[in-house]
Amino acid sequence: QVQLVESGGGLVQAGGSLGLSCAASGRTLRGYAMGWFRQAPGKEREFVAAINWSGGSTRYADSVKGRFTISRDNAKNTVYLQMNSLKPEDTAVYYCASSPQLVPTQGYLYSYWGQGNQVTVSS
Repeated sequence: QVQLVESGGGLVQAGGSLGLSCAASGRTLRGYAMGWFRQAPGKEREFVAAINWSGGSTRYADSVKGRFTISRDNAKNTVYLQMNSLKPEDTAVYYCASSPQLVPTQGYLYSYWGQGNQVTVSS
């Protein structure tokens, strides 16, 4: 069993930056890919970014490519999402998740999920 706890986020003005962290406990993330998803009010959950176990492979949604960076520190069992040049449409609850697959973009391929963390970008 893996417990994922997100931290960071909050309120920022458009054009600003925020960082999210996701710490795992219960077992190591060794061998697991990690992903970030988000869900805005009234919208479906969408893929944001994913990273493989070694950190050598990443994938991003087109909407965040060039602005967001996913990374991980396996020694700390933690994955990060650095968000720059934020836009009001980035406002959502952000979730981290772990998957035994390589670098999946589909939510159903993820086994464990965090509780979510609110990110609000004001215009």
